[in-house]
Amino acid sequence: MTDFARPAGARVADWEAASRALATGYFPHSMTRTALDADGAVFSSHTLGAIRLARISLGTDVNVRSAHPGGYAVNIPLTGRLVSVTRGTEVTSTVGQATICPPDTDTHITEWHRTCEVLGVAFDRHRLEREAALVLAPGQRLPAQLDLTTPGGAAWRRLVESISAQLDDDPGLLTNPLVADHLAAAVTTALLLAAVPAAAPGDRAPRPRIVTRVLDALHADPARVWTAGDMADCAGVGVRRLQEGFRQHLGRSPSECLLEIRLERAHLDLLGAEPWVTVTDIAQRWGFTHSGRFAAAYRARFGTSPSAALRR
Repeated sequence: MTDFARPAGARVADWEAASRALATGYFPHSMTRTALDADGAVFSSHTLGAIRLARISLGTDVNVRSAHPGGYAVNIPLTGRLVSVTRGTEVTSTVGQATICPPDTDTHITEWHRTCEVLGVAFDRHRLEREAALVLAPGQRLPAQLDLTTPGGAAWRRLVESISAQLDDDPGLLTNPLVADHLAAAVTTALLLAAVPAAAPGDRAPRPRIVTRVLDALHADPARVWTAGDMADCAGVGVRRLQEGFRQHLGRSPSECLLEIRLERAHLDLLGAEPWVTVTDIAQRWGFTHSGRFAAAYRARFGTSPSAALRR
């Protein structure tokens, strides 16, 4: 999601300003007022690693369309109700429920009443789906609605509300990249565990040890010059068998996983770098020997250039 690294924490007090802020601080959208009067709107948004939390109270009746480019949206009504239609399926969420909107797919919120305040959580598509490949059983997907009255759902909502409240009050510590990334990962994993029922015994095919062994090694030393043979030796199998294992259980090759790990490490370093550190320093630290290829891969993954991320 291209704007996730851009902080957005300002509050606004009128409806039109809230609509503009919502487009940049949560998701691009088109919005239509269905009532002439308005009570005033309040909007706040905070970036936390790879997620964004937004409190949205529009103060008038509206309907909204958004394709949620690059990310999943989880909309939690704190008051009132929210009616959304995605791929012809209508979902009505009230207090105690949350609507999960898929990425890059048109969703029409046909009813957002003036009394409805929403706590929205935006998840970067790639990071959430990467975590889902590790946490969920093959074929499991996020549902269209999350029940927040179950033990898992209620715990996830408390976690999100606590983080949101602290970000509104004093975001300092939580927005430190070293803290924010871990919190974002915890919110993401907890969502998956709360939203998707645990597989019955025997239903889930566990990741084979060859995949786990290589992933652990890549995470432990991503800057190493890894060859396909090195990874296969680490797993104790042939290169073809290793490739098959990764494709079957993660949907990616070992080299694609290594690139993702390196990009994540470089991303964190760019956001927290000292003024004298250069993009080349960070790229080389994480095993990128060609600056142009690093810049292209980084832009494809994060939607911005490494130099722009370094200046933030």
